[in-house]
Amino acid sequence: MLNTNTRIYLSSPHMSGAEQKYVNQAFDTNWVAPLGKNVDAFETDLKNYLDPKVYVTALSSGTAAIHLGLLLLDVKAGDEVLCQSLTFTASANPILYLKAIPVFIDSEPDTWNMCPIALEKAIIDRIQLGKKPKAIVTVHLYGNPYKVNAIRIIAEKYQIPILEDAAEALGSSYKGQKCGTFGDLSVLSFNGNKIITTSGGGALISHTEKERTKAIFLATQARDNAIHYEHSELGYNYRLSNICASIGRGQMEVLDEHVALRRDMNAFYKKLFQDIPGVYVHDMPSEDYFSNHWLTAITINPNQSNGITATDLRLAFEADNIESRPLWKPLHLQPLYQEYPYYGNTVAQDLFDIGLCLPSGSNLTDPERKRIKNVVKDLFKIKKKIASKPVVVRKNRLLDFNSFAKLFLGVHFKTT
Repeated sequence: MLNTNTRIYLSSPHMSGAEQKYVNQAFDTNWVAPLGKNVDAFETDLKNYLDPKVYVTALSSGTAAIHLGLLLLDVKAGDEVLCQSLTFTASANPILYLKAIPVFIDSEPDTWNMCPIALEKAIIDRIQLGKKPKAIVTVHLYGNPYKVNAIRIIAEKYQIPILEDAAEALGSSYKGQKCGTFGDLSVLSFNGNKIITTSGGGALISHTEKERTKAIFLATQARDNAIHYEHSELGYNYRLSNICASIGRGQMEVLDEHVALRRDMNAFYKKLFQDIPGVYVHDMPSEDYFSNHWLTAITINPNQSNGITATDLRLAFEADNIESRPLWKPLHLQPLYQEYPYYGNTVAQDLFDIGLCLPSGSNLTDPERKRIKNVVKDLFKIKKKIASKPVVVRKNRLLDFNSFAKLFLGVHFKTT
């Protein structure tokens, strides 16, 4: 029998109602192509929200922003770029665009972001090999700030610039400072599933007018200053359209509201799972970290949950037409990237094995939350009636996983 329930999405666009007036302005003035007053105004809105001292360049995607950021950091073919492994592939793909070499770094269990210890080990090793990295791509995973101070200290020690991927973290902050302002250059995304959307879009955040001028030059086909079309450098068609920026202006009016609603969803899940053994709702290690909780993610320890796994919960949700997804598969395990260097242990891989992203949209309704709750309660209640055998972990990964489990989950896994 077909499931007739309406689909509950992981993170769907949430319009404010104000977007239409800005879109209408664009049509009324016939500014529908790239550039225009709404692009300028959207950049100003972002600048004022993040920090009036930064410079904002609105672009066609977050991926385009990473690409331009690497170009501005003078990354060239053969250069090495350090990149967090537990992230979406767009964080690393532009490294390959430039024929540079990604070097992947494991996560740490507090924030699930780049491990400072593994990062420094990688830098020391690459320098010893005569391959000092050209840049560090850091990521605020699912809106959760990385260990900003620790990473910055290492970057400055070895004089390697940071390209901050804040694609998922607009509205998050660390020690009161907005994510998107910590890198030498920083990146935002306004894809359809983000905290706010322009349908498709992104932004590059810089700290000097010179950097912004260069970014705009490259993003508009690198056209030289001449009456005719003159080009002495390779350029790209990366500027945001005036129509998309119109949507962004309306979305900026409700950004703080969307952040509050996403955080409410995180609180909903904490309450839902608080009495269910083996389930951990990911949260930040201290009050220094303020997450927008773009996506709420959990881990399920099957040794404590009567054998219930993240896959079991995902399939139970799917049976009720509710979308959930595994965590990002670490990039160093992806076919595209598995031959590149990797530094760390198995934290990222272990999180992928037991993790799940839950529906987190700012537009989820009370009836939808009730459906989510019912699936969870039904699954764990049914499974509790079954005497499950202990879950066995493969011996060749026991040491790293047990170290992780003791620290992170408070459990010890059986050996074979």
